[in-house]
Amino acid sequence: MAEPGVQPVEMEITKVPSGVDPVMDELYARSGADGFGISREQFAALMEEVAVKALPGAALPPAKIEFCKTLRLEELLLARACAAGNDHAWEVFLLRYRAKLYEIARQITREDSTGRELADGVYADLFGTKMREGNRVSRLTYYGGRGSLEGWLRTVLAQEFVNTYRKRRRTVSLDEESEEGVQFAAPASEPVVVADPQLANAIDEALRSLGAEDRFVLASYFLDGHTLAQIARALSVHESTISRKVERLTKGLRKQIMKNLVGKGMSRRQAEEALSADVRDLALDIRASLTQDSVAPPFSEKRAKVGEGGS
Repeated sequence: MAEPGVQPVEMEITKVPSGVDPVMDELYARSGADGFGISREQFAALMEEVAVKALPGAALPPAKIEFCKTLRLEELLLARACAAGNDHAWEVFLLRYRAKLYEIARQITREDSTGRELADGVYADLFGTKMREGNRVSRLTYYGGRGSLEGWLRTVLAQEFVNTYRKRRRTVSLDEESEEGVQFAAPASEPVVVADPQLANAIDEALRSLGAEDRFVLASYFLDGHTLAQIARALSVHESTISRKVERLTKGLRKQIMKNLVGKGMSRRQAEEALSADVRDLALDIRASLTQDSVAPPFSEKRAKVGEGGS
């Protein structure tokens, strides 16, 4: 029974599984779904929906149950209840995440007013200001519960920020984007969890397939925080060459990761959803994948050599 004053959530159910496994009862109790007016049948249908999207092929029920055990159920049910328009769920969401949205947005944009504008725009998408066939569409329906909701929100904010800058790419250099917040990573506030082993493997394979110089450029720019000019000096090339290389590499990596995921049995839709995970939720050492061998001397040594040459 739902808590007093909590309206039941009207969730679309295409198929309610016959017979709820005892383990599902345990997961239901752990999820806090009852507090948002979500029934056991609705919960079971949601678990089936999420498992079908995430698992390749016709996975057997035991595999689906094991998968559901790995989900962040409380956060997933909160997101879905919000998407369904549950007032109590929105109260909880605002209490937990509204301030964090602004904080993350400021970290990304490195400017208070721009950060607030970014956060407000994303919040509108989360709440669902757009209509489709007479129904309010909330972006929270795309959260799958495999990584933290905070990490997913960070990814959504970062993607929105990057999309905004892509619209004016011709007038903004890659270094300017970096200075204004593209390098938005912040220290993880909780233990690392596995968002999807297949995604971690697909990313690792894509990174390790790159040439040594390409890995050096990506590690220097995205992990070590060096500017395009510093990397260009280290490799004795023009800054614009590195700018084009970084853009080409990031686009190529996404395509290769998608290809790797599809090759592992995912549909394109499943692969797209997997790619929305926060990289910090992956059990993957990005630095190790990018720095498996060396192509250039340390920046201090390289600069010393340039100085010796009189340039």
